[in-house]
Amino acid sequence: MSSGNVGGVDDARRAELAANLAAARTRVDDAERAAGRSSGEVTLLVVTKYFPAADVLRLIELGCGEFGESREPEASRKIAEVRAALGPGASAQPVFDMIGSVQRKKARSVARWARTVHSVDSAPLVEALQRGARAALDAGERTAPLGVLLQVSLDGDAARGGVSIDGLPALGDVVAGASDLHLRGLMAIAPLHGEREMWMAKLAGVHADFVRRFPDATVLSAGMSGDLDVAVKFGSTCVRVGTAILGLRPIP
Repeated sequence: MSSGNVGGVDDARRAELAANLAAARTRVDDAERAAGRSSGEVTLLVVTKYFPAADVLRLIELGCGEFGESREPEASRKIAEVRAALGPGASAQPVFDMIGSVQRKKARSVARWARTVHSVDSAPLVEALQRGARAALDAGERTAPLGVLLQVSLDGDAARGGVSIDGLPALGDVVAGASDLHLRGLMAIAPLHGEREMWMAKLAGVHADFVRRFPDATVLSAGMSGDLDVAVKFGSTCVRVGTAILGLRPIP
């Protein structure tokens, strides 16, 4: 992979991404410090949905290794392009998480490439992902169980996706009973109404209760470009940042 001229594009985009990435990393570092947390405790998941494989390759050159996608089959095509460009001899292969909603009919294809699915909110989806993960393992397309984060609805608005807080234990039991899935924790998107601090504080309490029941479910995926600082303050272990690094999404 050539440095600074991926896909025949000049260095301007790489410089833009480098500056934005440095600023995002500084924000995470500052938020960790302000919260009294250890440096490096929070994962910066770079959200590359809608952006081309060339940008992913530039970000890999800049030291990124963990990415979030939200649309299938866009993600499958992009990831295949990235892996082909890197080649099998690459010293490290990037990992990709599915952060968007998953249609059950696409669970098999998502299970081919996703490290973790952040948006699981129903037993039928869990069952579809289990079947997909089993098939991917049998086909040699993955070597480890598929990670699962349960998306929790903090305000109970079913239209926005997510399982109710009261429904988390039962759904957690379903995932824990799936042989080829790994229950890693929770994901949430703060509702637009109300104060971010209120929602993130509520999420912190919900996650603490969940970990008491499922001790290995320590991941908390919360916080995006606009509210990552608040999320880190209230215990997020993974912030999903797209716009602040890649800019406004391209027009199709």
